[in-house]
Amino acid sequence: MAADITKNLYVYCWVSFCVLFMFTKLAKSDNYIVHMDISAMPKAFSNQHTWYLATLSSVSAKSKAETNPTISFSKLIYTYNHVIQGFSASLTPAELESLKNSPGYVSSVKDRVVKVDTTHSFEFLGLNSGTGAWPVSSFGKDVIVGVIDTGVWPESESFNDNGMSDVPSRWKGECESGTQFNSSLCNKKLIGARFFNKGLIAHISNITISMNSTRDTEGHGTHTSTTVAGTYVKDASYFGYAPGTARGMAPMARVAMYKALWEEGAYTTDIIAAIDQAITDGVDVLSMSLGLDGVELYEDPIAIATFAAIEKNIFVSTSAGNEGPDVETLHNGTPWVITVAAGTMDRDFGATLLLGNKVSINGLAQYPGNFTSTEFPIVFMDTCSNKTELSKIKQKIIVCQDPGKEDSLNDQFNNIQAAGNIAAVFITNSSSVDVFAQSPFPAIFLVQKDGDTVVDFIKSNTDPKASIVFKKTILGIKPSPRVTSYTSRGPSYSCPLVLKPDIMAPGDSVLAAWPPNVAAARVNQDLVFTNFNLLSGTSMACPHVSGIAALLKAVYPNWSPAAIRSALMTTSDQIDNTGSPIKDIGGNLRPADPLAMGAGHVNPNRALNPGLIYDATVQDYVDLLCGLNFTQQQIKTITKTSSNNCSNPSLDLNYPSFIAFFNDRGAKPNSTTVVEFGRTVTNVGDGSFTYKANVTPINGLKVTVEPDTLVFKTKYEKKSYKLSIEGPKQLHKAVLFGYLTWEDSGKEHVVTSPIVATSYKIEK
Repeated sequence: MAADITKNLYVYCWVSFCVLFMFTKLAKSDNYIVHMDISAMPKAFSNQHTWYLATLSSVSAKSKAETNPTISFSKLIYTYNHVIQGFSASLTPAELESLKNSPGYVSSVKDRVVKVDTTHSFEFLGLNSGTGAWPVSSFGKDVIVGVIDTGVWPESESFNDNGMSDVPSRWKGECESGTQFNSSLCNKKLIGARFFNKGLIAHISNITISMNSTRDTEGHGTHTSTTVAGTYVKDASYFGYAPGTARGMAPMARVAMYKALWEEGAYTTDIIAAIDQAITDGVDVLSMSLGLDGVELYEDPIAIATFAAIEKNIFVSTSAGNEGPDVETLHNGTPWVITVAAGTMDRDFGATLLLGNKVSINGLAQYPGNFTSTEFPIVFMDTCSNKTELSKIKQKIIVCQDPGKEDSLNDQFNNIQAAGNIAAVFITNSSSVDVFAQSPFPAIFLVQKDGDTVVDFIKSNTDPKASIVFKKTILGIKPSPRVTSYTSRGPSYSCPLVLKPDIMAPGDSVLAAWPPNVAAARVNQDLVFTNFNLLSGTSMACPHVSGIAALLKAVYPNWSPAAIRSALMTTSDQIDNTGSPIKDIGGNLRPADPLAMGAGHVNPNRALNPGLIYDATVQDYVDLLCGLNFTQQQIKTITKTSSNNCSNPSLDLNYPSFIAFFNDRGAKPNSTTVVEFGRTVTNVGDGSFTYKANVTPINGLKVTVEPDTLVFKTKYEKKSYKLSIEGPKQLHKAVLFGYLTWEDSGKEHVVTSPIVATSYKIEK
């Protein structure tokens, strides 16, 4: 009898455990960002935080009563003060459903992982100490730039505060202590350091944060923040490449780091908490080299959070992403931020191959190690596909011919690395050669013409020899800039009727500060370390624009974010240093279209004096949201208010660019349509000006501007015009583009806007 009872009890306990285990699995909690209507908060609550706690407690109680009273999953992660009216919490499916019936609930979105979009650039941009944007802006003095990234290495010389005045009294931020990070590490340059990982911790149970502080363990944040506003550091270089004095775009601006990207993961709950705190602290500019793909504006926590920043007159700079050269890959297509594409500079890093006949050939290389200048035998191994033969060759320089097939250069590179040859010469026309240039073994990359010279030398000599000298820095490269192949392209998924990206900035091989304990490269099997690193990506382009925006903010502190964006866009360059249209590496070196580079390449000195600006208010953005046929609940999610004025809905935002879609696939042959845009420009020049419109001819389209002359009598006077594009209902080409320029009679100002007509159809 006792045995039966014991057996039955065992079975009962086992079944109970299984049920409990199954419930735990089925009721797995997830992180959600929850939008609430603050007007529904009962008067009994003194603040939002206590209301949210009470709401979650009620939801949790209901859920437990319906399921298992011994299990509770609810946990408040953050209460947000600016970016949204609401909070983030860990919720089971049952709790989420219960929450939706709570008073004040507006909407919710699941937490998501974000993508990180991973010297000489100031000279290339024309910044100099004598004239232009630097001296006029006092080098960005006292502008506060908040950077949301992987943290910072505060001991870097790029954060020294020599010559800087006291921290502005308006600053409300602080320097948080944490693992290997003391608050005393901040100074007059690095004035704020905070970290956010509650969302990450809620996502991953029993997680151990490797560095629970603002200290950077990855390098990305140190690099981007010093690109924005690093101070002067002499004798900076990447293992001898790019030698000189390093500095950021706004050397006298202040930096506040908000660490929300971690080695263990990066989630929107933490990122918008960082934005929320940056708004409270009082930043002037926000720089974010990260983003989400394929998300509607009302479901994009970053877009929603940056709307709150714009309301506080904070300029927000974001990266376009690194998913190019395919179209429709861009993220951060948000209409109220600036979206930055990546371009090259007029600088290359390389090596010189010296043949035995004294002929020298320059190629690309970023090998970080030391290499002897001794001559070695050199041998041509065709496509370098025979691994067995390669492994037999010792103490010889191997020459490989890239056949130009998909991944063929990658295969050759891996074969040579596995074989352990002393050095390699790769002959290739691949547009992705920069990916391989930072090689862990001695390697030089030659274009086909120079490669042919090497192969001819080898074949015509019985004992051919050569030597290689690395760590060459070549300036004045032409043509430049060019659009990189990896930079993501428009149209934007979230708001295709606003042309994105907005602008291009240097993003290729950018030198900036780096944590000395984070490996920067590899030499054979050994990791190597440095205080400065060369990185590429729109992550590097974004902080260039953030810093330049800080310069403009210093000169025009009362300008809106839209006004600063307009000044940057309408004064940008469409012509390279050879006097030809900027080319697109990802487009087989054809002239770059605005879906790749936006309005053009940023020109800081011209942006100081734009002549005319296209301004936009918060209400203008609301009109756009209304025009997009968003529901009142969706608009409320973004604007945080129920009193949205939708009396004038419009898809035609007052933006310094134009994009028209001619994609009616059911249109009759030869049928045409007209797309019209209305724009208002403000004269920000001193005095009276008469501007005349000019449109570059676009084959297959008729573009007209009415009126084509604008007369301004006073500063800040506004004038409006209409631009019309007539073309086929179904365009037979993917993209046609041109430019509208307004030039004043004294030729002091040329205000340029890109015009795009496309047959792309955004599928949602």
